[in-house]
Amino acid sequence: MDSDFRISSEQMQAEVPVTVFHVRGWLDAQSEEQLLEAARTAYDGGARYLLVDMKELDTLTSAGMRALQKVYQIFTPKEERFKVAHLKLCNAPPQIYNVLGITGFLQNIPMYESLDTALQSFAKQ
Repeated sequence: MDSDFRISSEQMQAEVPVTVFHVRGWLDAQSEEQLLEAARTAYDGGARYLLVDMKELDTLTSAGMRALQKVYQIFTPKEERFKVAHLKLCNAPPQIYNVLGITGFLQNIPMYESLDTALQSFAKQ
């Protein structure tokens, strides 16, 4: 397992432009600010839809979940909560998917099995 956290970003075109974060390693207290900074930078640069690809994420701690919740708040306008998902997740390994499910995280933030399926779910409003 690789405890170092790495994040790479790319722009993809669905029905709307989507910023995709590919995360790798451990999302924990040590890497929380790195994810938040990347999300703020993307949002300030005009990104309005974010997909987090968790395929290479090894560990997600409570601090990592807090970071994801803060990213959700950055990308989701208050008036659109419960209407439009601006943050989506995909490719979570089983252990991370289980943690997200048990904690109720997936009630507000949709999870998809593949990058393509997640991208197709972003639609113009």
